[in-house]
Amino acid sequence: MATVVVSDDAMIRTETLQAVLGDEAAVVSAAMDDVEDTVAAASEASGLVVDVNTPVPRVVFEECDRLQIVARAGVGVDRIDFEAAVEHDVTVTNVPDYCTEEVSTHAVSLLLAGVRRLNTYDRAIETGGWDWTDGQPIHRLTESTVGFLSFGQLAKRTAEKLAGFDCRLVAADPYVEAEAMADYGVEKVAFDELFEEADHISIHAPLTDETHHLFDREAFERMSDTAVLVNVGRGPIVDEDALLWALENDEIAAAGLDVLEDEPPENSPLAERDDVILTPHAAFYSEESLTELNEQIARGILAVFAGEQPENYVDPEADWL
Repeated sequence: MATVVVSDDAMIRTETLQAVLGDEAAVVSAAMDDVEDTVAAASEASGLVVDVNTPVPRVVFEECDRLQIVARAGVGVDRIDFEAAVEHDVTVTNVPDYCTEEVSTHAVSLLLAGVRRLNTYDRAIETGGWDWTDGQPIHRLTESTVGFLSFGQLAKRTAEKLAGFDCRLVAADPYVEAEAMADYGVEKVAFDELFEEADHISIHAPLTDETHHLFDREAFERMSDTAVLVNVGRGPIVDEDALLWALENDEIAAAGLDVLEDEPPENSPLAERDDVILTPHAAFYSEESLTELNEQIARGILAVFAGEQPENYVDPEADWL
């Protein structure tokens, strides 16, 4: 019987994986605190399932010669060495759509909380305040333009949910045609135009060399001084030093971040600010999303073991990797 080793994380439900895999593979959970742990755990495995905190560098593919599949329990695959995976004929999968409902709802929630200054009001009341002016200035969402960085499935669903607020919606994504955006009531703009057109920006992009620190001081200088920045993509897309500077200098009004450059953060000054709402990389979560995640992972593993290409195969030649 084949062995599938999973990193010890709450997102990975071994009982769900085992129920789908049945007699085809035994699921074993192992702590993977460093690369050496990962190599040791996967040395005899046919499948490896990893969470966002577990890198899979070249050495894993070189040392684990039975490995047929690396399954990412989630969406982002930037910590997997694709060149090494191709060289060693290992399939990589992810699950890009398991939490579309959850992330889109979370993005809207962060945007609304930022626009309505909920964090500011909550902290003021905690210290004995009760004054509606604590949140000034607040502007109508319905009279604003919300922009998206990247327009994949998560942004599309977010746009659908924002449609009821009668906002103008724009998006910057070189890989999505204007006609496809128009189907969601969204206008396509160039990246440089995003800062000029959008009153608020929601980040849904993957982390690549091109998107790393895309939101730097220059970007914040170009944003509206009443803007709310939402990030449910990847933390390093935002230069946090630049974001702190922008907030301190009133270059933007607020930020709602589900992802950070370092997770968990250590003594981040962003956590102390009333104009910043932080959530612990939790946008993906619901009980239903975790069940769907693990069932899709298991079906992908079964496909690879059967010599088939799984539905959620990640193409190593894709432009965004």
